[in-house]
Amino acid sequence: MPDIILATLNAKFIHASLGLRYLFANLGELRSRAWIAEYTIDHRPTDIAEKLLALNPRVLGLGVYIWNVEETTRLVAVLKRVAPELVIVLGGPEVSYEQTGQSIVELADYVIAGQGDFSFRELCEQLLAGERPNQKIIQAVPPRLDDLEFPYAYYSDNDLKHRLIYVEASRGCPFKCEFCLSALDKTALPFDLDRFLGAMDVLYQRGARHFKFVDRTFNLNVNSSRRILQFFLDRLSDDLFLHFEVIPDRLPDGLKELLMLFPPGSLQLEVGVQTFNPAIQALISRKQDNDRTEDNLRWLREQSHAHIHADLIVGLPDEDLASFGAGFNRLYALRPHEIQVGILKRLRGAPISRHTQEYDLRFAPEPPYTILANSRIAFADMQRMTRFARYWDLVANSGRFTATLPLLLGDDAFGNFLIFSDWLFATTTQTHRIALTRLFELLHQALIGPFSLNEERVLDMLALDCAAQGAKGCPGFLQDRLRAQKDIFAIGKDEQTARADTPQRQARHLRG
Repeated sequence: MPDIILATLNAKFIHASLGLRYLFANLGELRSRAWIAEYTIDHRPTDIAEKLLALNPRVLGLGVYIWNVEETTRLVAVLKRVAPELVIVLGGPEVSYEQTGQSIVELADYVIAGQGDFSFRELCEQLLAGERPNQKIIQAVPPRLDDLEFPYAYYSDNDLKHRLIYVEASRGCPFKCEFCLSALDKTALPFDLDRFLGAMDVLYQRGARHFKFVDRTFNLNVNSSRRILQFFLDRLSDDLFLHFEVIPDRLPDGLKELLMLFPPGSLQLEVGVQTFNPAIQALISRKQDNDRTEDNLRWLREQSHAHIHADLIVGLPDEDLASFGAGFNRLYALRPHEIQVGILKRLRGAPISRHTQEYDLRFAPEPPYTILANSRIAFADMQRMTRFARYWDLVANSGRFTATLPLLLGDDAFGNFLIFSDWLFATTTQTHRIALTRLFELLHQALIGPFSLNEERVLDMLALDCAAQGAKGCPGFLQDRLRAQKDIFAIGKDEQTARADTPQRQARHLRG
């Protein structure tokens, strides 16, 4: 029976917590007395409590994040009712700042704020020795990276086969974008690269093929980035998959020449554009060369096989829908494979809160604290944009409507999709649980209805999209066209082959 349990509630089973494994790796002599237990937010708090208490721990460390704080609060409440003697220690970004008034903080015994790699061990040593520190909130001192034990040995073989494997070559971020908690970092600090690559080689030899880097700025140090890319190029296999978050306006030739060598399906780049408006960028302390960003995205799309996932944020202070729409159209014209339309969230501790009064930022009171309205976007329009983001995922980011989408978007991607989004909600009053067959039907209705497009052309494109999916999900009204135009099947198969650079596993990683 372990004395210490490290646990968290992941968003999905496919996630494997890097943070818990760091804590476990750095427990020193206490490691033999500890255990990692991972659950998901879909598990009932009482069921999780039962499983945890069956292990009879003395200390429970819980990772708390914006996506699991509500469920974790319910879990802690149950545990404190049935096992008040259990010492509960919280950590993670959701409890590292603004602890006053948080229900979960009031319920727990201790909170470690910040990077708790060593502070958690020190607290456990005291607790297991029968000492109870008086201070409830413990401010962790950031560790020297060279002193940290790597966590990668504590990914199980089952993790390597079935779950996302998160790794980091550096910690921190030198930029000060105020919507992000990384704005509080002083700089980005790299791990010793030889040591890191040695750990990656061990993971690779054990069978790991999917590596998701959590570094905020993978391409900050070009020499390090080149070595990491070359390391994986030397180990290319059909099932290798890499995910990096890159700075959009920093893509020197030394990186380009290596990025070009990765085959389709092996590389995914997350490019945070967030806004193209220079005034908004200055307001939120974001440094970005928009022209260079545009050039780099165009180059990546045209000269590399990387799957490009680009981010924009709705609701930034002083940005209205016209500005966002112009940025959306500018980004869409560069044809990234996916555009993630994110609604601004107020992360605890993030400097964006300094604009609350001046720009009337009104955030939801419950996690994930999404913005409801501001001085530029009224509540009703923010609701429209929330639906826009959801429908964009269903129609555009899903990759199921590559033939039909250009008909819908025309020469004003943002404006036309917003019209479609408004119509879709008015017609269905749903944002979820829209079956694929129903979605084909709704697209048909919209394109020949409010968009007044030629029905023959619409049916051709919808049939092409059906054929590209092997006719899966095709509604009855398209079956005759599929049979009458057998050549569509052949074209569809070619289209399906062309989509090989966007395999399902990439979408799975990204949405994770």
